[in-house]
Amino acid sequence: MSGFYDRLKEVASPRIGLGCMNLSHGYGQYVSEEKGVKALNDAFEMGYRHFDTATLYGGTANERLLGKALASKRQELLLASKCGMAIDPESGKRVIDGRPETLRRQCEESLARLKTDHLDLYYLHRMDRQVPIEESVGALGRLVEEGKLRAVGLSEISADTLRKAYAEYPIAAVQSEYSLWTRNPEIALSQACKELGTALVAFSPLGRGFLSGAIHAHTAFAEGDMRAGMPRFNGDNLIHNLTLLTRFDNMAKGLAITPAQLALAWVKAQGSHVIPIPGSRSINHMQENLKAEQLVLNDAALVQLNQMMLPSEVAGARYNEAQQADIDTEEFAHKE
Repeated sequence: MSGFYDRLKEVASPRIGLGCMNLSHGYGQYVSEEKGVKALNDAFEMGYRHFDTATLYGGTANERLLGKALASKRQELLLASKCGMAIDPESGKRVIDGRPETLRRQCEESLARLKTDHLDLYYLHRMDRQVPIEESVGALGRLVEEGKLRAVGLSEISADTLRKAYAEYPIAAVQSEYSLWTRNPEIALSQACKELGTALVAFSPLGRGFLSGAIHAHTAFAEGDMRAGMPRFNGDNLIHNLTLLTRFDNMAKGLAITPAQLALAWVKAQGSHVIPIPGSRSINHMQENLKAEQLVLNDAALVQLNQMMLPSEVAGARYNEAQQADIDTEEFAHKE
């Protein structure tokens, strides 16, 4: 982990990073290249220094966007990407492939798209159940030794898998969904990260927009928006889950901050090893999120928040069956 945090310090990075997926992937409405480049440049100017992308996002479009926008600023930022999951250009389907030769090829291609000779952090995006995790991690470790990577990460894996992988090669960071209404890392992963000195990089710390107030009972998800297939965002589950927001929203009002800022402050309070990376297409929302860098919640506020949106209260699973089959994380039983 020291190398990861050393790099954050080198580039004077705030705790809050920027998840760049939203610009090109996942939520159905994407920005033009021109607007994407402007958004990334604006994010840099307002203070973001940790930028997170992946081979998968937009079928490599997101990496190319970051390469175009940030290449001239490369030495001033922490650049993270992911391998092992990509969109097959022929079928258009998502393919998980953790074979060493695939990871090496994807790394070389990512470097070219991002216009850099190395990545500060490179995650195995999904564990390939057909390939021992040690083989995949070992391949990434060799890329570190060759200078193509500075550090190795994993995404959406369990504490047991992290320990197994770490025995093969040090894991600098694990990326996992973590927010007030998605607390799966608290089952075992967060503690394992602490013990091993591994950063826990929290993606979707705003609950995929739920905690920011962007989702309503009649929200119509755009074509291609992954939330349309997620049980907790649909039907009676969504109606129930929206009732859980009342106390949370009232608390944000009482503190004179936005719900998004309250959500990010809670994630930051879960430990110095936790690094939130909210994503947004909106410059205003990027600014709003970054302002949460200065927020520190007192013990009384944390006690109140910890009793809100408990896993036993949230209706619906966070992933559908097909999505769930691709991940290795520990899961809570969810309310039906």
